[in-house]
Amino acid sequence: MATISEIEWTDVTWNPVAGCTIASSGCTNCYAMRMAARLQAMGHEKYHGTTRKSGGRHVWTGRVNIDESSLTAPLEWRKSKRIFVNSMSDLFHCDVPTAFIQKVWDVMKECPQHHFQVLSKRPDRMADLFESGEIQALENVWVGTSVEDNEVTDRVEYLKRIRNSTLFISFEPLIGEIKEIDLRGVHWAIVGGESGPRSRPIQEAWVERLYEICRRDDVAFFFKQWGGRNKKATGRELHGRTYDEYPLELMP
Repeated sequence: MATISEIEWTDVTWNPVAGCTIASSGCTNCYAMRMAARLQAMGHEKYHGTTRKSGGRHVWTGRVNIDESSLTAPLEWRKSKRIFVNSMSDLFHCDVPTAFIQKVWDVMKECPQHHFQVLSKRPDRMADLFESGEIQALENVWVGTSVEDNEVTDRVEYLKRIRNSTLFISFEPLIGEIKEIDLRGVHWAIVGGESGPRSRPIQEAWVERLYEICRRDDVAFFFKQWGGRNKKATGRELHGRTYDEYPLELMP
């Protein structure tokens, strides 16, 4: 139903949807594809048909499975948690029915004790659903998008169409320089290098530039990791310290 997470910026993951489609170059080494392949091989019905073997690695097939049984999980947690919604998929994938997205939204509305973190590479559909009124801004739901390099910075402008919500950007895996980006109106930025056996290198100058932009545009800055084959060895310090900033309501 849900899993205690090792992701530094959240507490648990909640996956009412499984399976996805590669959207851009940041998806190439997606950890969720590898994990879904293992769960599929173990016979977990939720992940059936979501991955296939291609060129020595597992990749998404494009199949998306809806898991109605997982919807009630957050209702069972009394203590406040930060909850990453759909670490194993994308809630705004074109094959996720709007009616199901609304069910997820209804559960989050019933759980004001939690902060939900909804991250999507498809902020255009997300913004459309907000603007049509099919989903509504909730104080405890943060909505974000991923930006891995300059090729997909347009996602930020789609995200900014969403009003009255805490907005965040995940610059992870950061695989290219973000030369310039306007983060005014965004509340939180997560920055991190790619990790794992096929990880692409990050450059310190790219991180420094995003740090400067966040300070300029008054955005909370969270540096997750340098990444690499062994992310624990490379650590997560910048300027000799860690940056674990959150949007204002969760600042220590």
